[in-house]
Amino acid sequence: MATLAHKLFTRDYFALAFGTMIGSGWLVVMDDWLARGGPAGGMLAFAIGGVLLLPVGWVYGKWVERLPDAAGEAAYAAQVFPAIVSYLTGWIMLLAYFIVCPWEAVAIGKLAAYLYPSIDRLPLYSVAGHTVFLPRLMLGVAMTLLLAFLNYRGIRASATFQRWITSIVLLLFAVIVLTSTARGSMANFVPEFHGSPLLSVFLTLQIVPYFMTGFESVPKAAEEAAPGFGGQRFFRAILMALFVGAGFYVLCIGAVAFATPWQGLLGQKFATAVAFERLLGAQWPVRIILAMAFLGLTQCFNGNFVASTRLLFSYGRRGTVPRAFGGVHPEFLTPHVAVIAILVMTLVGLLLGDSLLVPVTEVGSMASAFGWLAACVSFFLVERNARARLISMMGALVALLLVLMKLVPAFPGHFSHAEWVALAIWLSVGLFLHLAAHGKK
Repeated sequence: MATLAHKLFTRDYFALAFGTMIGSGWLVVMDDWLARGGPAGGMLAFAIGGVLLLPVGWVYGKWVERLPDAAGEAAYAAQVFPAIVSYLTGWIMLLAYFIVCPWEAVAIGKLAAYLYPSIDRLPLYSVAGHTVFLPRLMLGVAMTLLLAFLNYRGIRASATFQRWITSIVLLLFAVIVLTSTARGSMANFVPEFHGSPLLSVFLTLQIVPYFMTGFESVPKAAEEAAPGFGGQRFFRAILMALFVGAGFYVLCIGAVAFATPWQGLLGQKFATAVAFERLLGAQWPVRIILAMAFLGLTQCFNGNFVASTRLLFSYGRRGTVPRAFGGVHPEFLTPHVAVIAILVMTLVGLLLGDSLLVPVTEVGSMASAFGWLAACVSFFLVERNARARLISMMGALVALLLVLMKLVPAFPGHFSHAEWVALAIWLSVGLFLHLAAHGKK
């Protein structure tokens, strides 16, 4: 039976994890981050989030060293929990990865329309009051097909693409930060928080899991490591992604607020680009930022595409969904059926438009934290070393708090009715596929 190709190294895993984490959110929803916490609240929230996630990252590093399985959280939970708990854990985590794919496909059209407003023509239909334009739709379809083609043909092509994009994104990011440092002013930070300091940090911390999701994508591709690769190298890639990812968000918020008075950015479309346009009084910084955002959403799209296809593939291989999803291409050694399935699902999501994806995106934040919780609790139950159990318990407490912040009505920013419906629909689809697989046995 064919197995997946073994061609990935540390730099590939870092690019996968960082790329899965860093998309276009720092441009598209910067105004929301500032509205939640102000510059200091936003920076502190992402810095605190990065530190709090270190125990979780440590647990994932230990798990992938011990059990390099593409099923990730499902495989870990299976060591201590009943099969249905293991299945639903992985299925919820799959949502966290998959939903990013159609979201980024939609975001490509948004970015293009900002640069070239003439793209907003040839309206096709409307969804919840938002018009879907043919040129935007075709851009999203084209990018989806390109990434699906790369992943169908081989992990090496996808990993090389990811590594180059990540390098360019980091280079352009350095240019943005240096420009803000040279031309901005600390006076633009005032007031440092949008509300009280504690509430400002808390409201921003709620969305940190969604934007920090990505470091745990490393285990999803663990079976494709090059011969001789393993052990602590997986953990190094995870740790680097956590530090660099959290630093990226902290510095990005700081650079935007340093560039121009941040309160004037609230409600602005693509606030990051607007900030630098105001700082320099020119259009070229906007084009650099939008180019960086395009590359960022591409690497995020590709990283989440890799993670979601591998997770779906592992389910097919285990027989917890129809086994056809576990097929491996005899020549390219890729999970080609899972690639096609995620391609089709992404295109369907793209057709629905961004308005219907918003509640599911909020669910994605909870889904990530739920997967982290399952990984940490599972490791706590199988591990006997006291120090390791203490670290895993710390990670579990962090993940549990993040889950409760979205589910418990007492917390500001908890799930709305639409988000509960979105979660229910996703779980129903998962249960249907699970029952269909067992019905064929």
